[in-house]
Amino acid sequence: MRRTELGHSSVEVTELSFGAAAIGNLFTPVTDEAATAAVDAAWDAGVRYFDTAPHYGLGLSERRLGAALRDRPRAEYALSTKAGRLLVPYDGPAGDDLADGFDVPATHRRVWDFSADGVRRSIEDSLRRLGLDRVDIVYLHDPDDHAEQAFRQAYPALERLRAEGTVGAIGAGMNQTAMLTRFLRDTDVDAVLCAGRHTLLDHEALDELLPEAAARGRSVVIGGAFNSGLLADPRPGATYDYAPAPGPLLDRALRIKAVAERHGVPLRAAALRYPLGHPAVASVLVGVRSAYEIQDAAAMLAREVPDALWDELRAEGLLPKE
Repeated sequence: MRRTELGHSSVEVTELSFGAAAIGNLFTPVTDEAATAAVDAAWDAGVRYFDTAPHYGLGLSERRLGAALRDRPRAEYALSTKAGRLLVPYDGPAGDDLADGFDVPATHRRVWDFSADGVRRSIEDSLRRLGLDRVDIVYLHDPDDHAEQAFRQAYPALERLRAEGTVGAIGAGMNQTAMLTRFLRDTDVDAVLCAGRHTLLDHEALDELLPEAAARGRSVVIGGAFNSGLLADPRPGATYDYAPAPGPLLDRALRIKAVAERHGVPLRAAALRYPLGHPAVASVLVGVRSAYEIQDAAAMLAREVPDALWDELRAEGLLPKE
């Protein structure tokens, strides 16, 4: 599987990467055995980049991912986690975390913290949960409403950690492009993680984010290539950005699927290959909750996608001309 260095760092990522939110019980439970089997299947498929965060399952994702990777050769894979939410023990009434999307007991509460001390504490806590000696990449996680603190305190803290050799690469991860573009312009991040904004249905990242990254020699990791489900299986009731897909978007997805199938390509294969067509994109991050899902993603990404498919999508007005 193709590997690429992130920006000007020496951290290498594979073109397909493992998104570990789902093994933190995103929406529905996943057993420990299924989580381990998913990581094992990813490794067998050649995946060597794994992404997690404290937010995912109140630390469950980090604990499961660390346990599954602990006996793997540490130099052979890259691991990223995120900073911006600290997990603070919660001793209030018993409940679950489904309000934040995770089917886990509400043993902790999330506290936003983009201070320099908060970033260091977050990484220290993540290392304890992972049970590993280091992480390779740290992203500032969803700093949308905390821009001033993120740029003035959190980012300089990450830069110092990189200079010390504590982490190999730094960046930010968000579901929008405007602030990620600002990180590329105003800081020395190695990479940004952009979810859902460079897909067959959403071309927002083409306007500024991807050109800026390419011009500056930085990398972009793309998450949400299926837009939370619609591009995996477009049908009534399918979700787009975690909400029921509007009718016009469902119709557009079905038109793209029809074009892909005329060229003998499953829609999932086209959806995964599309982001990698831009030179700034280093990896496509796929959320995984089972061995089958990562095996399917690897098989889809290995499919040949003819240029004629993209040509027809452009001719039909389903992709931008550029």
